[in-house]
Amino acid sequence: MPQTIAVLDFGSQLTQVIARRIRECQVYSKIYHFSTPAAQLREEGVIGIILSGGPQSVYARKAPHPDPAIFELGVPILGICYGVQLMGHFLGGKVELSTAREYGHGHLTIKRPGKLFAGLPRKLRIWNSHGDRLAKLPPGFAATAISENSPYAGIEDRTRQFYGIQFHPEVFHTERGVDMIRNFLLGVCGAKQDWTTKDFIAHAVADIRAKAGKSRVILGLSGGVDSSVAAALLHKAIGRQLTCVFVDNGLLRKGERDYVEALYKKHFHIDLRIVDASKLFLKRLKGVTEPEQKRKIIGRTFVEVFEKALKTVGHADFLGQGTLYPDVIESVSIGNNPASVIKTHHNVGGLPERMKLKLIEPLRELFKDEVRKVGAALGLPKEVVWRQPFPGPGLGVRVMGEITAANLEILRNADAVLHEEMMASGYYYKVWQSFCVFLPVRTVGVFGDERTYDYVVALRVVESIDAMTADWAKLPHELLQHISSRITNEVRGVSRVVLDISSKPPATIEWE
Repeated sequence: MPQTIAVLDFGSQLTQVIARRIRECQVYSKIYHFSTPAAQLREEGVIGIILSGGPQSVYARKAPHPDPAIFELGVPILGICYGVQLMGHFLGGKVELSTAREYGHGHLTIKRPGKLFAGLPRKLRIWNSHGDRLAKLPPGFAATAISENSPYAGIEDRTRQFYGIQFHPEVFHTERGVDMIRNFLLGVCGAKQDWTTKDFIAHAVADIRAKAGKSRVILGLSGGVDSSVAAALLHKAIGRQLTCVFVDNGLLRKGERDYVEALYKKHFHIDLRIVDASKLFLKRLKGVTEPEQKRKIIGRTFVEVFEKALKTVGHADFLGQGTLYPDVIESVSIGNNPASVIKTHHNVGGLPERMKLKLIEPLRELFKDEVRKVGAALGLPKEVVWRQPFPGPGLGVRVMGEITAANLEILRNADAVLHEEMMASGYYYKVWQSFCVFLPVRTVGVFGDERTYDYVVALRVVESIDAMTADWAKLPHELLQHISSRITNEVRGVSRVVLDISSKPPATIEWE
């Protein structure tokens, strides 16, 4: 295993971003609950610790505090925002409410570069988000940088290799922030850059083979990025021991089933079983209009169909899943303190327990961007690796109102036109998502000399980095006009096309 940098999570919304920035430096990071015992970190061979930010005050009654013994481990520690305040609080300094809170853009002046700020300009733009500040340095520390309202925006204890910064280097708003993180990893911790795609694949293949042995593994394949990369990785490791099951729920995009079959059977020669349950899904969804009820019906029916499919495939000991690292980290509340704990995540409900299957989750240590890199390295086509997110319930949450075969056909054809034009124009890979939504309202139109009274389709195209927030994409008017013209002319049953220009928040990306 590669060397590990521990990120102790104190409830910051940016904890995962810190972990990702570390990995971008080709160093392995792992997120730990803030109360993780120092002994565990020692046993796991952690070579450095980063204390995340957090929304609390260190002096509050139920503030999240780490095991004090982490400061006796003899490994370098970097405190970020709340993290530097913790260092001050635990090591003999003083933290107080700032008279002028710092939120948003700020300016940093480096007074003493040291290892953390090595090679950086003296003045930098930074991103702040704090209401408290360090008012007195702990013994052994010296100030290395100041900001407008903080005389201790950067501090260090060179002897113990403890460093602290009052701002957020992990966000892109902070100038040269990644360089600061890299300096800590390589210059302070002496980390080896051994977290690479090539090394991950080699380790993952060995782990899969050791775990599966000669047993059979079954994987539910959706055609999306995660399950596709999981399938390719499992197949590389165990070959014919892998069987993939693809459920056609009748809520797929145009040509999806044929595409998946051609790719995995012909290109990768994977044992793929296709189950056509489209009629069953549509039967159970008949007359249902409430979004949450739709999702529950689709979810329950999928588990039922998948479970039956597993029985026809034959005996298997393992169920493969495309679980990612963010899936196993769940935000919970301990007292009044948000924190992260590891949870058991099942993409197919309770199937592993009910069918007495053991789990193999080859991607559970990876973030989405790392999954894409692995997929590319395994030879998956670009259109699979960079495929846009698609909801689990499929087109079922993009048909407003009742889901019928006729409404699905209209949506499928309109969505295919949008996809073609986004690909042809080069915008498909520039946006986060682009899709159509079927609206169960009719409007008057004119087609030739005839009056029409047909349905409305909405275009939803958004830009985002992580789907937590999103903004509508400003596509060229000529492209939008061309897409609208093609849909109204080529898709029977559509008389009008509208554009959704809502951002998230307040709107969500999907309509249901």
